Amino acid sequence: MNWLDYIIILFYFGGFLGMGYFFKDNKDSTDYFLGGKSISWFPLSLSTMATQLSAISFVSAPAFVALKAGGGMKWLSFEFAVPLAMFFIMIVIIPPLFRSGVVSIYEFVERRYDVSTRLILSVVFQISRALATGVMVYTIAIILQAVLDIAFVYTIPLISIVTIIYSWQGGMKAVVWGDAIQMIILFAGLLICLVFGYDLMIEKGGSIANVDPDRLVVIQNNLGIGEGSEYGIWPMLIGGFFLYVSYYGCDQTQAQRLLSAKNEKTVRTLLFANGMLRLPVVLVYCTMGLVLGGLISVAPDFLEDISLITQKYFPEEYARSGIKPDLMVPVFITKYLPHGVIGILMVGILSAAMSSLSSTVNSLSAVTVEDFFNRGKKKLTGVKYMMLSKASVVFWGTVCIACAFLLGGSESAVIEIINAIGSVFYGPVLATFIMAILSKKSNKYGMNAGIILSVLINLIFSKTMQEIIGFDPGVEIFWIWLNFTGFGLCVIITYVVSVLFKDKNNKVPDVKFEIRKKDILTKESVILVLFFIVIVIFSLYIPQIFG
Repeated sequence: MNWLDYIIILFYFGGFLGMGYFFKDNKDSTDYFLGGKSISWFPLSLSTMATQLSAISFVSAPAFVALKAGGGMKWLSFEFAVPLAMFFIMIVIIPPLFRSGVVSIYEFVERRYDVSTRLILSVVFQISRALATGVMVYTIAIILQAVLDIAFVYTIPLISIVTIIYSWQGGMKAVVWGDAIQMIILFAGLLICLVFGYDLMIEKGGSIANVDPDRLVVIQNNLGIGEGSEYGIWPMLIGGFFLYVSYYGCDQTQAQRLLSAKNEKTVRTLLFANGMLRLPVVLVYCTMGLVLGGLISVAPDFLEDISLITQKYFPEEYARSGIKPDLMVPVFITKYLPHGVIGILMVGILSAAMSSLSSTVNSLSAVTVEDFFNRGKKKLTGVKYMMLSKASVVFWGTVCIACAFLLGGSESAVIEIINAIGSVFYGPVLATFIMAILSKKSNKYGMNAGIILSVLINLIFSKTMQEIIGFDPGVEIFWIWLNFTGFGLCVIITYVVSVLFKDKNNKVPDVKFEIRKKDILTKESVILVLFFIVIVIFSLYIPQIFG
């Protein structure tokens, strides 16, 4: 990097600090955490996509396609369930949740069960989201480390502080509009990277056809049980459905955007946009992985540079496999792209990480204030509410930094760590909301037991969590199944305990809910279901398209 690249990055940082100041006038919870319920579907859609399709995707998805052992275009199978999940959220999750008028979605659970259920779910969210975001922060830190030759003990605080400042100042409006801008920058950077990479590959006599044919296969014929059995059609479809319904509908980070919309129609529009636009974006990520893989096949010095940086900064991983795949994209940027373009792409990667961190910090702060300080009959005054909210932003920003240091040394690809952590919790969380909406027989005793026990059982079978806690049960299950098993276990345990321990004061949701035929047979719903079929058929022909 030279002076031009640094100027571009400094200009970017300054712009976001200024944006936080621009949106600094927030008077209450609706302003600070829901953007005054005045945000349109377009920025909300970009914000929703930016939160998930982040630095993890920019860096680790192409690395998974090109270099990771057992990787390849099978990453596209994660998109199978997205349209179906968006359809389900539109019909079942959003109507009662949006009409309830809550800030923290866990308040909705309290109205159906008990304050203890709300707090359990809130704590589950806070732990899982802080850990997962720590991985995201670490991802951007290793990029800056490779580019700037600065240890990540410095780069982690560097990227976090600016994000915390503009989130602290501007609240949800700053987060959403910041995410929207960052998503545009990120996608532009992705296209630049793809075009430069393709030209270089052709110039050096390479081709995507040089990529291992096994990496072009998307649909795998296995059940995701046993060593080496991953990314099968059924675990990706079933487990993926439960993952995305829970993440987009019952995770405060995403649900808070839905609750920030003007009305239910706006929510449906942004869900439809996400259901349709995710595949094209992920396809570009994966195609970039194929292109860089093709470049590596004709440019051995590219792979050698990745190996040398791995040896320098990650000696344990170098000893195991010789390379750290997640370094592929940053090494490509610094080795092959001209100055100025390097700065733009670094801004794109910074955008990806900052959008994820800002969204998490804002959501964690919302549930902390709402679930622990502003519940019950006695509510916080406007001044005290804002003071606690901003203090929570700083607190959770610091926690996420700490989690980055905690998880930074894991041997798994970061893109797998982030999903594996979430999958332990997503199933039980989804079960709680579904039963709060649809079930009259479950009670607070059963629900609390269901959440806790299903999470603990999922932990036993989570490979990533096994690595962290040092436990080996002797059975390897692909982590995406945990979204399904967690849901099923939670439902069963909840009903069994509810039968054994009766609750005479069992409540029902205070928001009327009904599934109407006209809500199911909408234009958006039909298109999403048809798009699911198109995705599966398209995936079958990926080897012929790229081969």
